[in-house]
Amino acid sequence: MRAATRVTAEQGLRGLTHRAVDREAGVSMGSCSAYYRTRSALQEGLAQYVASTVAADVTALTEELRACPPDDDRKVELTSRMFLRWLAERDVLLARLELELAATRDPRLAAVLTAWRATLVGVVAAIAAERGVDDADERAEALVASADGILLAALVRPVRGRRAFVTSALGRLMGRLTEPV
Repeated sequence: MRAATRVTAEQGLRGLTHRAVDREAGVSMGSCSAYYRTRSALQEGLAQYVASTVAADVTALTEELRACPPDDDRKVELTSRMFLRWLAERDVLLARLELELAATRDPRLAAVLTAWRATLVGVVAAIAAERGVDDADERAEALVASADGILLAALVRPVRGRRAFVTSALGRLMGRLTEPV
């Protein structure tokens, strides 16, 4: 699936074909279609791969964040570090964005990505609830959506300005999570 991720990052979902994945992976033609019989199955497999990759990063970050005291500024630093890594190693991020847009028209992709997003929102809501936030679910949903916006905005910025933008924007956003309404 790494080859499918690279193809999607470079060419978009329109470029994601069995042949393109075989070429990128350096395997004989027909190898990808032996595992993913249809283009739809290939896209769904990619969505599962991307979601599990991002989920692993988020799970690791969650453990680090839970270890931080509520007023610890390291939580912004830790989250920024993950975002900046995603922006530098952008294949998974670009593939995720391509898949999320396609999911608006494809119920099978939507099911995979919605399940992953619900898990992420649940993790953020649990951390907020542990910190005493009353409307943790609503704030978590807004935080996750806003964080996606920060990633997208950073993606189109010049590389040299990303760190400052991401750190500043996340600091403002994450500070709002625990403030009273």
